[in-house]
Amino acid sequence: MDKLIITAAITGSRIHRSKTPYIPITPGEITQSAIECWEAGASIAHIHVRDSETQIGTQDIKLFKRVVEPLREETDLILCLTTSGIPGLNLPTEERLRVLDLQPELASLDAGTILLGGQPFINTPEFIETAALRLKEKGVKPELEIFDTGMMTTCLRMRDQDLLEDPLFFQFVLGTPWGAPGTPKALLHLQEMLPPDAAWSVIGIGRAHLPISMMALAMGGHIRVGMEDNIYYRRGELVKRNSQFVERIVRIANEYGRGVATPDEARRILKLSEV
Repeated sequence: MDKLIITAAITGSRIHRSKTPYIPITPGEITQSAIECWEAGASIAHIHVRDSETQIGTQDIKLFKRVVEPLREETDLILCLTTSGIPGLNLPTEERLRVLDLQPELASLDAGTILLGGQPFINTPEFIETAALRLKEKGVKPELEIFDTGMMTTCLRMRDQDLLEDPLFFQFVLGTPWGAPGTPKALLHLQEMLPPDAAWSVIGIGRAHLPISMMALAMGGHIRVGMEDNIYYRRGELVKRNSQFVERIVRIANEYGRGVATPDEARRILKLSEV
């Protein structure tokens, strides 16, 4: 079993300070939170940036630079930059893919259309194909965001068409109101669809956050935690720092006897040097 890769999803694009005063919004807050997660044991930081006036996500590359540059100077984190834009607003393709100019090692690629926050998050076949080709052209490995089995089928078909190259890296998103549920059965079903040599990680949304993480720990998968996916540390208690989630997973993994991967070990596990 590989060492455990922990991804910290720092902020997302939709959660306002009205829901939690602790959500990172400014580039400085996002950067500091990612550094704290790295110090706690995360090897990947999943990065969105926010417009400080509206508190909503943006694909403004200047704001991404204000996060990416200091993280590259101060850490050896693997940076996974979002190409999702703002679910529900459905930004133009070129705006969503502009972050690839920053040459991240990973970038998210949402593999289909789904409702998020009650609004349609549109990822057309044309967008997915364009994004896959651009990622390949830039030498960036896609983190394939899977919200249901149809998205898994899409990725497997694209692999057969040479639009996606092995070894693939999947991020299962379980527990959204309109996607696959945050249950052991749902995780097992998706895991059984994996092609050979694929790596996978899992996100448990909200109340599924910790239970699904524990499943992945035992099954040999990897884990994503962070305020993008869950703002509660435990029932009724808001998390104050993203690093609290990382610290908890590191503590449990150590008790379980599964080592936690450093960023360089994560690079080898995900074969990032082969992209």
